[in-house]
Amino acid sequence: MKNNPFYQKFKGRFSGVLRWEQLDQLWDSLAQTQVQWYLYDLSQAPPLQAQGQVSVKAFINEIDKILRSEHQEDYCGIVYVDSLSDPSMIKVFHPKRLGVVCGSSDNPPLPAWIISLLPPIDLPELIYPSPKQQKSVWRRWLPL
Repeated sequence: MKNNPFYQKFKGRFSGVLRWEQLDQLWDSLAQTQVQWYLYDLSQAPPLQAQGQVSVKAFINEIDKILRSEHQEDYCGIVYVDSLSDPSMIKVFHPKRLGVVCGSSDNPPLPAWIISLLPPIDLPELIYPSPKQQKSVWRRWLPL
């Protein structure tokens, strides 16, 4: 799964959207495009179909409301994009679940939402597998 194009893009290089004006421009560019996007709320299963302009506008409007009401700073800094001029993946972190987003942690928090041109995979399951998929702690130290 870690060879998946979505995961490779997710782990790639991103730039922070530092100013609210930059975020407004990013949202405007998404809302005006006819390109279909995968709208991934990481608390849900990954979407199977990309969405058109109407759904994209509704999705970014809801996210924007949350960001502006719960991240009352004079800077944005919680949205990351692979390219401001030609985005193909956008990571949006929830203001109340930031942890160490900058990547200096071995296990930085996952974003709350991802907007992507690539079909997403189940990131929470890949990065934090359910107990059934994890190997027993004892098996690591006991000979078989």
